[in-house]
Amino acid sequence: MRFSTSLILIKLFVIQYLSVLCVSQDFDFFYFVQQWPGAYCDTKQTCCYPKSGKPSADFGIHGLWPNYKDGSYPSNCDPDSVFDKSEISELTSNLEKNWPSLSCPSSNGFRFWSHEWEKHGTCSESELDQKDYFEAALKLKQKVNLLQILKTAGIVPDDGMYSLESIKEAIKEGAGYTPGIECNKDSAGNSQLYQVYLCVDTSGQDIIECPVLPKGRCASDVQFAKF
Repeated sequence: MRFSTSLILIKLFVIQYLSVLCVSQDFDFFYFVQQWPGAYCDTKQTCCYPKSGKPSADFGIHGLWPNYKDGSYPSNCDPDSVFDKSEISELTSNLEKNWPSLSCPSSNGFRFWSHEWEKHGTCSESELDQKDYFEAALKLKQKVNLLQILKTAGIVPDDGMYSLESIKEAIKEGAGYTPGIECNKDSAGNSQLYQVYLCVDTSGQDIIECPVLPKGRCASDVQFAKF
């Protein structure tokens, strides 16, 4: 009798654990994050171009990150779902162009993409498998041409200083939604435009108004670094 009761308790525990695990993989929206390579390289001092060569002077994808409306986020949701580069073989050249790695040592990008999938992508598996995840990010990049949007507003990567509000307004007008802006500082202490956050619904397709914006520490005027 005791054995039977113990077995039932174990089963209930397993069911409860699995239900918690499933809930932990739910999310409310994505942050679609693009980074400016000029700021990355100017700040890090140790950026390395990919083995495919210097990326074009354009915003590159940093990630597509599942998030909760309270500002927290899930991560590393499925340790069994490892990155498989064969799943994205037909996307590789597109990823090299639009999602380049600037970390050192110089790489072919697979380490960067693997990190993004395992930390963030696995938390959206209820909506997107691995290929769909990377494909969704590439389509979002195509949908929102940040560099062109800013150039249209007269904001260009010339090491000039631009008001933070003018950058936000330009992106809001061009993309249709309020962005989150993250800045960093160069060796001279200048606040630089580093990353732009836009929010996307859980399908990974449609840009939406952000339920919560990231807290970016930016000065009122920021530098748009050359690259």
